[in-house]
Amino acid sequence: MPRSPSPPRAEVAADRFVFVATLDNARNLSNLLKAVHFRDQATVFASANGIRVTTEAAKSVQGNAFIQACIFQEFQVEEDSVMFVINLTVLLDCLTIFGATSLPGVTTALRMCYRGYGHPLTLFLEESGVVTVCKIQTQEPEETLDFDFCSTNVLNKIILQSESLREAFAELDMSSEVLQITMSPEKPYFRLSTFGNAGSTHCDYPKDSDMIEAFHCNQTQTNRYKISLLKPSTKALALSSKVSLRIDNRGFLSLQYMIRNEDGQICFVEYYCCPDEELGELES
Repeated sequence: MPRSPSPPRAEVAADRFVFVATLDNARNLSNLLKAVHFRDQATVFASANGIRVTTEAAKSVQGNAFIQACIFQEFQVEEDSVMFVINLTVLLDCLTIFGATSLPGVTTALRMCYRGYGHPLTLFLEESGVVTVCKIQTQEPEETLDFDFCSTNVLNKIILQSESLREAFAELDMSSEVLQITMSPEKPYFRLSTFGNAGSTHCDYPKDSDMIEAFHCNQTQTNRYKISLLKPSTKALALSSKVSLRIDNRGFLSLQYMIRNEDGQICFVEYYCCPDEELGELES
């Protein structure tokens, strides 16, 4: 296993880092960040619990990648929280500077250091004894969207295997502008519908389906969501093994994806999406 590179001693002594994190395998970070890479600009929030990287678009959709502190071999945050904006495309390019895929048994070790406001995020990457240093400009953070998604307001929740949702998305007509989601304690229980050029397409799941691990529906809900806003979340779907789908009393959608990294550790990516229109008790 390659040893995580350390920054020069003089550099460490001269400045106090407010955030330091190391990984033996940089892909455990880059693969998760790819799942929320639908905008160049991302907000990084680091606390004692770990890192949250947030991207958002059109004030209607938000993606969050969570990397717990325990995933890292070293993780230090010297303040209550550290927050900055970074170009996610550049960060991913740096993390994969030795190549997006490596030879079997060969990993890229990573050390991230950040001195605080106005300073760049410095990456030390090492593979097979070769060390590369990248410095990425950071910007002052802005307020991210608050979807006010509270578990106490969730009306319906389903946990299902990601494979079944991937299959459903492959069958649905993606020329449709919207995806309609129906969740109900009665038939059709869980239905995904599109309305494309070839007409309407439905995918139904019985509540006792082998693909559904948990089914908690309190009342019938039918909401529509713009497919253009949901498409970024398919990156996370492709990496995940399970997905939790929740809808609150306003029709706001939460998609939480459980993703195992290359070391078998569990991380989460969550997407929030606003409904396209209120359909009330419209029958599909």
